[in-house]
Amino acid sequence: MRVRFVAMGALVLFFSSCSWYHYNNPSVKKGILASKINGMAIMAPPSPFRTNPMPVLKQIGINWISIQPFAFFYKDQPDIQYSGYQWWGERPEGLIKTIELARKENLSILLKPQLWAYNQWVGDLAFEKEEDWVIFEDNYRNYILPMVKLADSLGVELFSVGTEMKRFALQRPEFWRALIEEIRTIYTGKLVYAANWDNYHRITFWDALDYIGVDAYFPLTPQKRPTVNALKEAWMPTVDSLHAFYKAWGRPVLFTEFGYMSLEACAYKAWLLEQMQEQAVLSEQAQANALQALLETFGEKSWWAGGFQWKWYVDLPSVLTPVQAARDYTPQGKKAMKVLEDLYKK
Repeated sequence: MRVRFVAMGALVLFFSSCSWYHYNNPSVKKGILASKINGMAIMAPPSPFRTNPMPVLKQIGINWISIQPFAFFYKDQPDIQYSGYQWWGERPEGLIKTIELARKENLSILLKPQLWAYNQWVGDLAFEKEEDWVIFEDNYRNYILPMVKLADSLGVELFSVGTEMKRFALQRPEFWRALIEEIRTIYTGKLVYAANWDNYHRITFWDALDYIGVDAYFPLTPQKRPTVNALKEAWMPTVDSLHAFYKAWGRPVLFTEFGYMSLEACAYKAWLLEQMQEQAVLSEQAQANALQALLETFGEKSWWAGGFQWKWYVDLPSVLTPVQAARDYTPQGKKAMKVLEDLYKK
């Protein structure tokens, strides 16, 4: 008799646990993002395409891609390097081929040039001397404007004038307004600036652009494997802030980047988690839950234009080892891919 009661108790506990799990991790709201920008950030390959990635992306339900041709700078130096260091996919011939392949699958394009240094976040880059600012601004124009001309010649729908350049954008807004005005004389598509999540509200030139661009790495919860519902609840203050910002500026909000590593606590402070990737605990479910919560939370908002997930590797084996890929932001071959497909496809 005792065994029987223990068995019955175990069954009750099992079904209660299942009920709790499904309540807090509801089924994906299929197709709610069909009218949004369902974007994926494509990492440029080091050499010409061995396989075409666009049909796979199309199959998932991706309708936009972003392309990031990186240029390089040295810490606290005004020089910008965009020649001789780039992978094939970041050079003009690679950009043209990538756009050509995307067009065959009817994918729209965001061209998003970015600066990178191995020892400094670009958002911290600033100068004490005016002459250094002038040199840097000239170098930045010389990097950006050829990209603008290329984008216009290829009919690229959206162009990012800058990414996460926090101190530059806050300290030199007059430069950005002049640059945007100059770009408008060359380029007929839409324009965005990609602000980091912690300073989008301090940018003062949104009225000159078509979208409020946010790299949406908002820290939500330190929980290791939060449920979808817990994550949605954690999003609410940010939803309210972004909605108010949209109403103040009259521009739709676009997540120029969003994404999560497939690790426990991936929905908290991603910039810190990146530094301990190798020691962190793997969790595809944590990544899938975080993506589902973000996309379902914002997918129902008319003022949210959509976003670009960070990131997809065109030639994954040539860039990351299997161990690295398993921990990375990419959804390739993970539970997150099914979540994306369910949400994006009509």
